[in-house]
Amino acid sequence: MKATFIVAPYDSGQVYAGFGQGPEALIAGGLVEELTLNGHDVEVRDIGEVGDAPREISTGFAVCAVVAKTVGEALGRGRFPIALAGNCLTSVGAVAGEAADSIVWFDQHADINTPDTSTTGFLDGMALAAVLGLCWRGMTGAIPGFRPIDPARCLLAGARDLDAAETRLLEELPVIRAACGSAPEKMAALKAAGATCAHLHLDLDVLDPEKLQVNRYAGPGGPDPEQLRNAVCGLVGHVPIAGMTISAYDPAFDPRAEVPPVVGKMLADFLAAMEPSR
Repeated sequence: MKATFIVAPYDSGQVYAGFGQGPEALIAGGLVEELTLNGHDVEVRDIGEVGDAPREISTGFAVCAVVAKTVGEALGRGRFPIALAGNCLTSVGAVAGEAADSIVWFDQHADINTPDTSTTGFLDGMALAAVLGLCWRGMTGAIPGFRPIDPARCLLAGARDLDAAETRLLEELPVIRAACGSAPEKMAALKAAGATCAHLHLDLDVLDPEKLQVNRYAGPGGPDPEQLRNAVCGLVGHVPIAGMTISAYDPAFDPRAEVPPVVGKMLADFLAAMEPSR
């Protein structure tokens, strides 16, 4: 399968810092080699530095705009786009570039706070809310091709660390909820809601940190790598998946570099599963 890695090395507006080191660490850890050995045609596109003065909000959305353009170009050349991102917010750009009308969001967190509900002001904690059009409409509206996704066409998988405001909001919204392992079974509900083209978002801290530590925020519970790989591969064949974002890997919390081979194996199996459906 033809795939393009889109490297977006940003964390809270800072380039190559914190989670922003994750994308290059994944590439250096052998992602391209793993996929190539499994018969896939892989290229890497690094978006580089975006903007002049780094700011969490403006830079974050500027990164989304560049990612949207790069994703669209990859699709135009018949390639499957995989955004390797520091921050979850980058999925806003990927959704825009793919013209996705639905999303499958694997994450320990719901990321569905808004500026009105957040007690920390952390922009990445509002990433899914931005995708669903619940906040930052002026910023997302400036991203070419972005259309907010109806919450009824959102599958939130593996979320186990929610604050009170997020819990209340998810009780009000028609977001589809699932444990990680049962996510494939919920794809029928996504399709019934009208999904025709889904973006797959994977925050690696959905994993159980006792099995694989990916960052400082990862809390108890969650799937092990094999369970996550099975869940991700099990999504294929239900709703067409237009592209993928992988985020939130901080190599500082992975001193033995155990994460890149796990991600490589998961992606090799996922792309192999995708081939007959494309």
